[in-house]
Amino acid sequence: MANLLLIDDEIKLRGLLKRILELEGYHVNEASDARSAFHILEKQDIQVVICDVKLPDAHGVALTQQIKTQFPLLEIILLTAYGTIADGVQAVKNGAFDYLTKGDDNDRIVPLVARAVEKAELQQKVKRLEEKVSQKFGFGSVIGSSQVIKEALHLAQKVALTDTTVLLLGETGTGKEVFAQAIHQESPRREKSFVALNCSAFSREILESELFGHRAGAFTGALKDKKGLLEEAHGGTLFLDEIGEMTLELQAKLLRVLETNSFYKVGDTKPTQVNVRFVAATNRNLKAEAEKGLFRLDLYYRLSVFEINLPPLRQRPDDIPAIAQHFAQIYAAKMNRTMPKLSTGFVDKLRQNQWKGNIRELKNIIERAVILANNNELTPQELPFELQFGFENAIQGVATLAEVEKRHIQWMLAHTQHNKTETARLLGIGLTTLYRKIEEYGL
Repeated sequence: MANLLLIDDEIKLRGLLKRILELEGYHVNEASDARSAFHILEKQDIQVVICDVKLPDAHGVALTQQIKTQFPLLEIILLTAYGTIADGVQAVKNGAFDYLTKGDDNDRIVPLVARAVEKAELQQKVKRLEEKVSQKFGFGSVIGSSQVIKEALHLAQKVALTDTTVLLLGETGTGKEVFAQAIHQESPRREKSFVALNCSAFSREILESELFGHRAGAFTGALKDKKGLLEEAHGGTLFLDEIGEMTLELQAKLLRVLETNSFYKVGDTKPTQVNVRFVAATNRNLKAEAEKGLFRLDLYYRLSVFEINLPPLRQRPDDIPAIAQHFAQIYAAKMNRTMPKLSTGFVDKLRQNQWKGNIRELKNIIERAVILANNNELTPQELPFELQFGFENAIQGVATLAEVEKRHIQWMLAHTQHNKTETARLLGIGLTTLYRKIEEYGL
C-alpha cells in the first residue's frame, strides 16, 4: 500500500481528498503547513506528496524544489485554486510530477496519483537494486578491517572517482578482480560495461582476436566480423588480469591504445576509436621484468600511473574470521543449509595457516567444510588433514609424502561416503587421477 502525504491548510478540502484516496487503498498522512510536512517526510517513507500551492508558511512551487532536493525519489502533485501557466511551468522545472487547478481535478486526481505512485515505486526499486549491486560489486564487497586492507581501500576509493589507469599488485588470490570491479562500480563509468580478460588464458593469436576483434576473412575460420573486448568495454572499464603474461608484440599494440584511444582490428585497415578505462593486475614485479627485457618499460609506466598493493591473507589474520563467515553464509545458502557457526577451534586453525593461495584458498576450504559439516557448527574435523594437525605433525612418523597423500585421500573418501566424483572435486584433481591414486595406494 502506497504512503501519501496531503499538504493543505483547508481542513474540509483536505478531509474530502483524504477520504477519496483512502477509498482507493492508499494510506494518507495529513499536514497543514510545510513545517509539519517535513516532520512527516523525515519520519515516514512517502511515495507521493499532494500539495496546495498556497500554504501559511511556504509557496508550493518553491516547496517542490526543497522537497525534491531532500527526498528525490518521491513525486509531487501540486494543487491550486488559481493556476497560471508560469507557475505550472516552474513547478515542473522544480520537479513536480504534475500541476492541477482545484475544481478541475475531480476526475484526474485518482489516475494521476496512481501514475505518480507507480513512478515513485519504480525509482525506489531501481535505487534498491543499485544498492545491492554496489554491495555486491562495490567496495562493500571487500571484507576486512585490518589496517593493511583499509589502506588499500582508501587508495582504491580515491582513484575510483577519476579516470586514471590503475595497476593492482599482489599475490594470486588476493582479490585483485574484486578491487577492479569495485573501482569500476564506484566510478562515473558504472553505468557502462566492466569487461575482464585473463591474459594468461589464451595463446597470442587468440588473445589478440579477443582483445581487438577481427574482420571476416582475417584468418582461417574468421567467417564474420567480431567485436573485441576493447569495443565491448567502450565507455566502461577493461580489466586486464595477469598483464605480465602478455607477449611483447601485443604489449606494443596495447600501448598504442593507451596513447591514442584507437586500435586496428585483426585484418582491418581503418582504426577503431574507443573510450576505455584500464585497470591491470599482476603478481609479478613488472619493473624488474622490464629491466630484463621481458616487459615493455614504456607500457609499465603507462599502466602504473596509480599502483595499489593488495596484502596477502597471512598479513591480515584478524580479517580471516569475517571472510570465512562470509563464505560460509554463501555456501550454506547455495546448499539450502542453515548458516553454520564457526567454532573457536575452527577459527584458530584458520588463523594458523599461511594461506599461500590467499582468499581463493580460504574460499575453497570453507566450501569443503560446509559440505562435510554434520551439524550447524564448523569444527576442525571439517578441515584438511594438514590444517588440522599442521604440516610437521601431519608427517610425524610418516616416511614419505606418498603416505601423507594416501591418508588424506582415505579421509576424504570416508567423508564423502566414497563418492569418487565429489572426492575428486574437493581434492581439486581429475576423476581419472583419483582412480589412479586409489589403485596405486590399494584403497
